[in-house]
Amino acid sequence: MTTTEHTTDGIAIEEHTAPMAADSPQRGLNTVGDEPAGHRVRSLLYAAAGYLFVSLIVWWHVWTGNPTTVTTCGCGDSSLFTWFLEWPAYALSHGHNPLYSTALFHPTGVNLLSNTAEVGIGVVLAPVTWLFGPVATLNVALTLSPVLSALAMYVLLRRWVSWAPAAFVGGLLYGFSPFILLFLTDAHLMLTMVPFPPLVVACLDELFVRQRRSPVVTGVLLALLVWVQFFIGTEMLVLIAMAAAIGVVVTVVLNVRHIRVIGRKARYALTAMMAAAVTGGVLLAYPTWFALAGPAHLSGPIWGTNSIVSLGGTNLRDYLFPAPTSARSTTFAHRFGGYQGPALSEQYLGIGLLVVLVVGLVIWRRDLRLWLFTAVGATSVLLSFGLQNYWTLWSVVLKLPLMQNVVPSRFLIVTYLCAAVMLGLIVDHVHRSVDHRWPVTQAREAGSADAAWERPRGRPTAGAVAGVVVSLIALVPIAWYYVGSLPLTTQEVVLPRWYRTVAPHLTGRQVILAFPVPFAFLESSMTWQAVDSMSFDQIGGGGPNSIPERAGKEGPAQSVLGSLSIASTVKVTSEQVTSTRQALDGWGVTMVVVPDSASLPLYEKVYTVRSIVVLITAATGQKPIRQAGAWVWTHVDRAPSLIPVSSARLSVCSAGPQTDSVASLAASADCVLASPGARSGPAQ
Repeated sequence: MTTTEHTTDGIAIEEHTAPMAADSPQRGLNTVGDEPAGHRVRSLLYAAAGYLFVSLIVWWHVWTGNPTTVTTCGCGDSSLFTWFLEWPAYALSHGHNPLYSTALFHPTGVNLLSNTAEVGIGVVLAPVTWLFGPVATLNVALTLSPVLSALAMYVLLRRWVSWAPAAFVGGLLYGFSPFILLFLTDAHLMLTMVPFPPLVVACLDELFVRQRRSPVVTGVLLALLVWVQFFIGTEMLVLIAMAAAIGVVVTVVLNVRHIRVIGRKARYALTAMMAAAVTGGVLLAYPTWFALAGPAHLSGPIWGTNSIVSLGGTNLRDYLFPAPTSARSTTFAHRFGGYQGPALSEQYLGIGLLVVLVVGLVIWRRDLRLWLFTAVGATSVLLSFGLQNYWTLWSVVLKLPLMQNVVPSRFLIVTYLCAAVMLGLIVDHVHRSVDHRWPVTQAREAGSADAAWERPRGRPTAGAVAGVVVSLIALVPIAWYYVGSLPLTTQEVVLPRWYRTVAPHLTGRQVILAFPVPFAFLESSMTWQAVDSMSFDQIGGGGPNSIPERAGKEGPAQSVLGSLSIASTVKVTSEQVTSTRQALDGWGVTMVVVPDSASLPLYEKVYTVRSIVVLITAATGQKPIRQAGAWVWTHVDRAPSLIPVSSARLSVCSAGPQTDSVASLAASADCVLASPGARSGPAQ
């Protein structure tokens, strides 16, 4: 009998084992460490090719069309993230700070690290932006997100499984989970570019369990992963940290009877953690300060004190059964700038996957890795419920600092990570168990122990067939739920004629108030600005900076302008004129542009053109000009002093259809300027 310490189950344990017999079923079992380096590289490349093939199917309409002009939508959050990818490329080529910009939310600007700006992605893909534009960059990032995420899970699982297809299946579930597919539709790259959580798990496995490499190297690598994740999404970094803490606690609990082993490994772990802390402290000191205290940083609840973002979460039913397509959500998205396909659920696991995980846990209950990821995954499910009408775990976590800025339903990514690891392990167990039993049976009939490991060539083994069957049971229900919605719906990015022909050639640094305003759901003007290579600055924008309570003294005007962008009718009052003029001065607006929306998509249309013409004309004392299919007020910063116009007069001038002929709308502007004491014409 010999005493050995092993980590084949992913958790440090110590047990007494007898030497393996020559005819043991374990004899000849290949592990990842036994594979030649060339085989490992080929295996990785095959997996990458497989994931890329699936991703190309998902984005078929992009890559068979024009990837420089076609994407999910040039609107909504997709527009916001298109802008976030354009700015780092523009900043690097013009010597600006890629972490901060006044091109959006002028003049205060936007702190990209306080937002979900994916600066890391924008910087890495800057050459794509320079060559092909931000829409192409967005498409490259969206296509690679599930591929890299799945490949990272594959790398993690290859530490623990001997059968490469088992790792591939786990990567497929993680990288193309409903969670990732749903957030791809709105271009939420901070939630879909998630290769780092599995790689962090691999580092933690090395740090606490295997301990085969230098502890300093392990710690530095962990810090580098955290550093890169910081520049892709800090919310995901918080989720990873919480899940890692839970996993470490569970690991210690599962090994509480082996305290001597834990003590022996503690020195390595502490050394690695110190290396990670020092490296991370150096790398993240300035970015953390910039995000929390830098220019235009966000403080407190980023979505406002009364936001429900950190309250609502998942529900138990949708884990088991596919949620029906929401007609209401789909209609809302189509009008106000969201994914133009059907609204789907991000949390469907399916009964097939759950059955495989539960049965696998029971059969291979001695594999402590399964218990570890079951515990972490179950905890993530409880956290994802958010606040309900009953007590939830989130009601406790929400009291911790910064937790009000975390969306609880996004713990789903941890759930899918755990499910993917468990599925890969179980499929590998199935493959090994069936394959080992079948040859042994054949050997006994032949009377030869050596014959037991002469596997038939040119055809799948029984274990491979069993592994595929189990994988299909787990994944087919999820695939069936999404198959009718793939490839994802895409749209041509449409720019109004003025933004195609005039905006790229503006002189000076113009500050434009664009309609529809980007702080009222309809965010397409950010795509127009990004595609125009940041040729002008813009008032407002999307994301948490756009909430009314952050608007300060311009808040009343922001509300009015937002209503004019999304409503069908708005009554213009003298009070609105006054607040709008104050906001135009405070924002430093030089131009106001209202493009004709007849040829624009539904999510770019403005229905209150007459009211806008009346309001802006009254606020600036200037008549707009017609230019390239748009109403344009120029030299707004030189506008004459505000001349009060009564609400009654404004009402008279606003009479008539909101969208009408050029002559009719021009007459409304003339009506405003005909008020006593008013002066017409653009300022010089």
